[in-house]
Amino acid sequence: MMDSRDCASAQARIRDEAAAWFTRLQEPELSSEQQLQFQQWLAEDPQHRYEFQLLEALWAATDLVPRARLQALCDAPAKARRRPLLRVALAAGVAALAVGLGLFSGLNQPVSYSAEFATALGERRHVALPDGSQIDLNSRSHLQVRYARNQRLIELVEGEALFSVEHDTDRPFVVAAGVGKVTVTGTRFDVRRDAQQTRVAVEQGRVKVQGRDAAADDFITLTPGQGTHVDEHGKVAAAYAVDPEALTAWRSGKQVFNDARLADVVAEVSRYREQPLRLASAAVGELRLTSVFKSDDTQALLKALPSILPVEVRTHADGSQEIFSR
Repeated sequence: MMDSRDCASAQARIRDEAAAWFTRLQEPELSSEQQLQFQQWLAEDPQHRYEFQLLEALWAATDLVPRARLQALCDAPAKARRRPLLRVALAAGVAALAVGLGLFSGLNQPVSYSAEFATALGERRHVALPDGSQIDLNSRSHLQVRYARNQRLIELVEGEALFSVEHDTDRPFVVAAGVGKVTVTGTRFDVRRDAQQTRVAVEQGRVKVQGRDAAADDFITLTPGQGTHVDEHGKVAAAYAVDPEALTAWRSGKQVFNDARLADVVAEVSRYREQPLRLASAAVGELRLTSVFKSDDTQALLKALPSILPVEVRTHADGSQEIFSR
C-alpha cells in the first residue's frame, strides 16, 4: 500500500509533468509525434488530465498576461532535474498574477474530475484524489468519483472504503451508497455497502447520514466513535457507539471481531473467499465470537473455530464450506 510520502511524491511528479507539457504546448508548432505523446500521457492517469486542466484554468483566468511572460518563465533547460523549478516558476508566476487580478478562483474551485476505482478478491488499494482527499478501498470494492465546482460526489457501488476528506466548506463531499448517503466537508470515516444495509462509522470530524431520497432536513449527525446503518428501505438507525479502529483493521490485513454474531463473521469472511461460507441454521449464526484473524488466511479462522465455539466446519464436494452446530 502506498504511504503518505509516496503519495505526495507521486502527486509532485505528476504536477511537474503537467507543467512541462503545458510549457511545450505554448510553442507555435508541436510535432505530430509530440501531440501523440501528450495524448498518451493524458490517458495514462485521470490525475494527469486533472493537473493539466488546472493549469489551463489558471491560465485562462489570467488571460490579460502576455504570452511572452509565460514563455520567459519556462525557458529553463528541459532537464529532468530542472522540472521542479519549472513547475514552481510557472505556478508561482500564474498564481501571483491571478491573485493580483482577483481571479484566483481556479484553485478554490477546481475543474471537473471523474475516475473509477475497483479492487479484486483479497486486494486493497489506496487512492489519492486531486483535492488532497484520500480513499482506502477494501477487498471486492468498487466506486466512482465525480467532482464538480459545487460538489465532490462518490458513488460506492459495492464493498467498503475509508475516506480521509480534505476540508472544503464550499464543496461538500458526498458518498452515495445504495439507499444511504453521507455528507461531509472534511473528516475521516468508513462506509460499507452490503446487500441489506449501508454502515457508516466515524473516526474523526462529523458526518451527516440520511436516506438517499430523504428530505434535506431529515438526517442524523455522527461524531468520532459513533456509527449507524441505513436499512434497505432507507431508514437510518439512531447513532450508536463503535470502535473505528476495529472496524478499519482491514487496512492492515486483519479481521477483528468483538462479541460479533457468527452470522456477521461469516458475511465478513466471505468477502475474502472465492466461495462464500454458509451457515447450517439461523441458530448457529447467533453464536458470538471474539477474536482476531488475518483477512488473507480465512482457512486459519475456520480451523480454529471449532476450538472456540461448539461448531464444526464441513467441506462439500464443490469445495464450499458450511458451519454446523455440534
